[in-house]
Amino acid sequence: MILDIGLPKLDGIEAAQRIRVLIPSAKIVFLTQKTTIEFVEKALELGAVGYVHKADMRSGLLPAIDAVLAGRPFVSSSLRNSQAL
Repeated sequence: MILDIGLPKLDGIEAAQRIRVLIPSAKIVFLTQKTTIEFVEKALELGAVGYVHKADMRSGLLPAIDAVLAGRPFVSSSLRNSQAL
């Protein structure tokens, strides 16, 4: 499941929390403009397995999906390189 944090009415973080309750086995990847470590950590704490910055979408989305489907976590390289993850 691919979510954006900046969804209208219900943000992606809250949507992920609700999805996790209804479908605990859901594999969630965030595709978002949010790059602060707080958003990345919160998304991963909620059980998201992937976090892709929209600027990295072309190079990162398919590898993120492949990693998540294989059971491996994925965070965009630009976020890993710029923050203490």
